[in-house]
Amino acid sequence: MKYKFNHKSLSFEIEEISVKQKLKKIFSYTGIAVAFALASLLIYANVFTSPKEKRLKRELEENDLRIAYLERRVNLLSHVLKDLEEKDDNIYRALLESEPVADRNRWMDTVEAPYEKRVSAKNLDDLSRKTDILAARTQVELQSFAELWEMIQHADERMRHIPAITPVKNPQVISGFGMRYHPIYHILRRHTGIDFIGKRGQPIYATADGVVSRDGPGSGYGIAVMLNHGYGYQTVYAHLSKANVRPGQKVKRGDVVGFMGSSGLSSGTHLHYEVIKNGQRVNPVHFFYADLSPAEYEEILQRASEVNRALS
Repeated sequence: MKYKFNHKSLSFEIEEISVKQKLKKIFSYTGIAVAFALASLLIYANVFTSPKEKRLKRELEENDLRIAYLERRVNLLSHVLKDLEEKDDNIYRALLESEPVADRNRWMDTVEAPYEKRVSAKNLDDLSRKTDILAARTQVELQSFAELWEMIQHADERMRHIPAITPVKNPQVISGFGMRYHPIYHILRRHTGIDFIGKRGQPIYATADGVVSRDGPGSGYGIAVMLNHGYGYQTVYAHLSKANVRPGQKVKRGDVVGFMGSSGLSSGTHLHYEVIKNGQRVNPVHFFYADLSPAEYEEILQRASEVNRALS
């Protein structure tokens, strides 16, 4: 109950409050209470953290750390796999004379950027893509190693047919592979082999297993022996004083195929030795790896690189 002063009667009278006024006051008080409650909630939410929120935030941070750790491990495994791929293509397959794995480069687009804090879902998508690529590359490499193992089973037979020793004992190189001055024509021209000097009648040895060819290497070679080794390899032993084998004969590495001389277009006693791979004459100095020490190989390599006058 509320009173008001009546100035006309100079007395207090009971004030009558309408329903509308009562509702207006109720809504006013309710609005203030609601506003106060919302303000309190906002202040609490921004200033204080609930135990549940703290737990969820901690779990998200732990997940980010786990994802970062897994990304580093995946990148490390990618580097290790890349190293195996390079050795596979450039060492193992080179030694076995096999072509590199086809289409390997399409697996080389792994993302290796440093970890940055991002939304976990995006991190997981990126990590999933990396692991898919890593799995595919690993499968390719496993298949490649299976092929290499199959090659190795036949490597012993193959290696016996690849030139791997020098054709003379105590080799002394007088002229190497490449542009050299011809001893007869006195002009600079391509020398397709290596010239070894020695004594007349010195034994000449087959550098790999093979069969004596019925074809000769060409004119100007004098008395010459040409061996077919298979696997794309042939060797030529030219300017001999005498051959010690006949066409069609099988020979083993180390067998005497002839004797040093100076037949054909030659200016002195020597052996002209050639290695032919897939129809192309290549530098024989690269095929002495099984017969020389590193120091001896280095000396022959130095002598063979000098531009001088060949003996044939």
